[in-house]
Amino acid sequence: MSEYNVKKLRRTHKGRIVAGVSSGIGEYVGIDANLVRIALAIATLFGGLGIGVYAIGWLLMPDESSDTSIVQDLISKQQDRSSTPTDWSGEHKPQP
Repeated sequence: MSEYNVKKLRRTHKGRIVAGVSSGIGEYVGIDANLVRIALAIATLFGGLGIGVYAIGWLLMPDESSDTSIVQDLISKQQDRSSTPTDWSGEHKPQP
């Protein structure tokens, strides 16, 4: 059985300045993270798009030490909360 070395887009700890988005993209694409940072800074200067792209990357890219992203964690928490019964006041009832 052969194993495939699959690249995964993740926020990295190595080279992290804020949340590791630029370093993760740089590592995935195979370029220097500073080039990604410069591109995001230029995009921020021309309409603020860089901040939005960085925020979306932070929310959707999982950390390298985790298998799920922040958004996936929030969705699973919400699904767990909605699966527990509530009374009419909206308070969660303990499971018997």
